Amino acid sequence: MNVILLSGGSGQRLWPLSNDIRSKQFIKIFKKENGEYESMVQRVYRQIKAIDPNANVTIATSKTQVSAINNQLGTDVGISIEPCRRDTFPAIALASAYLVDVQGVDINDPVVVCPVDPYVDEEYFKALNKLFELAAEGKANLNLMGIDPTYPSEKYGYIIPEDKADVSKVVAFKEKPDVETAKDYISKGALWNGGIFAYKLSYLLDKAHELIDFTDYKDLFNKYETLTKISFDYAVVEKEDSINVMRFGGLWKDLGTWNTLTEAMEENVIGEALLNENCDDVHIINDMNLPVIAMGIKNAVIAVSPEGILVSDKEQSSYIKPFVEKIEQPIMFAEKSWGSYRVIDVEKDSMTIKVTLNPGHSMNYHSHERRDEVWTVVRGSGRTVVDGFERSVHVGDIIAMKAGEKHTVVNNSDTELQLIEIQMGTDITVEDKQKFDL
Repeated sequence: MNVILLSGGSGQRLWPLSNDIRSKQFIKIFKKENGEYESMVQRVYRQIKAIDPNANVTIATSKTQVSAINNQLGTDVGISIEPCRRDTFPAIALASAYLVDVQGVDINDPVVVCPVDPYVDEEYFKALNKLFELAAEGKANLNLMGIDPTYPSEKYGYIIPEDKADVSKVVAFKEKPDVETAKDYISKGALWNGGIFAYKLSYLLDKAHELIDFTDYKDLFNKYETLTKISFDYAVVEKEDSINVMRFGGLWKDLGTWNTLTEAMEENVIGEALLNENCDDVHIINDMNLPVIAMGIKNAVIAVSPEGILVSDKEQSSYIKPFVEKIEQPIMFAEKSWGSYRVIDVEKDSMTIKVTLNPGHSMNYHSHERRDEVWTVVRGSGRTVVDGFERSVHVGDIIAMKAGEKHTVVNNSDTELQLIEIQMGTDITVEDKQKFDL
C-alpha cells in the first residue's frame, strides 16, 4: 500500500505545547503498553505498519517539520518537502511526482492520501487498505472515505452519496452547514468529509499537468513558489464526475483543539502535576520540570511548556488562535534530527539553551556571523570540531566559539550528550547560520 500522509499546520490551537516547528502531530501524549508516550505521527505510522508491514509511507510536509519527523520516525520514511505553503493540491501533486520520479513507484499504482493526525484504531487502517484496493480496481477516478457522522457538526464538509450502500457514487459535496442543515444531510445518509481519498498516480499527475506547466518532480519542486494556492477539493474533487465514496463507521476523531485532544487522553495528568479531590474533568499536560497543582477546577485544561502556560475552560480553548497570534517570541523548544533543544533563558544580548544530542548523532558543521557561543558539557561524552581542530569532550568541559568559527559536536557514545549552550550577540536569530561540509 502506498500512503501519503499530509502533515501541515502551525500548531497554534494547541499552544503552548505546539509551535511553528513542533505542530500538534509531534506532541507525545498517547500512552503505549510499555508506559512510554508517543505522538500522533508515531501512532499513525505504527498503526499503518501493523496492518501492512510493507506499506510505502511518504509524509508531505514543510521543511520546518523534517527534523521532527526524522527524530520521531527515523530516516526510512519518505518525505516530500514543500518549499513553501501552497495548500493541499500543490502538496499532493508534488508528493505524487515524488513517488513516481524519486521513489520509482509505478505510475499506474494507486495511492491513499490522508491527514497525519486523526485519532483512529486498527479498523481505520483496514479501511484504508480497502480504499487502496478500490482505487486499484479503477471503477472510479477518485475514491473517498466518508465518515459516519456521530453528531450534526458545523466543523466538517459533507459528502452526499447516491445511497446508503458501503460503496456508492457521490452525488454532491456540501460546505460546512449550520446544525439544522447538518441534521437534514445526515437524515439522507450524508457523510463527513475527512479529507481521505485514493487514486491512481497517473490520474493525479495528468490533472497536475493540466493545471501546472512542469516536466517532472524536480521541475515542479523548483517552480513550487510560483504555484497558485488552491485546495485539492477545489482543484480536483469538485470538478470530477467519476467519484465513489466508501462509508466508514469506526473510530475517527479530529484532535484539532485542546477540548477534543483531551478526550483521547487515557489519563488526566501527563508530567509533574497534582489534582485535588475537588477537581472535575481537568487535564494537565506539563512539559516542564516543575510541579503544577490544580485545586477545585472544573472542565479545564492546563498546558505548560517552555513556550508558555495555558489555563483554559475546555470549550473556550477552541478559540485560542487569535490570542496566540499576538505573542512574539523565539521558538523555545524543538526536536531536531539529531536530538532536541530547549531555551532556558532569553536576554537582550544572550540566550541560554539546553541541547540534547542523541547517541550516534551530530550537529551540522556550521558557523554564525553575529554571535559567539560557549558550550558546557553537563552529561555524557563525545567530540567537538572547531575550525578543523578536534578534541574529545566530557562532563565539565567548556568549548568556546567566536563568531565566524565553524563548529560541531558529535555524540559517538551510546548515551545522551547534553550541553548548556550560551549564545552572545546583538542579533541572535535562527537565520544566522551557515552550513559546511566537514
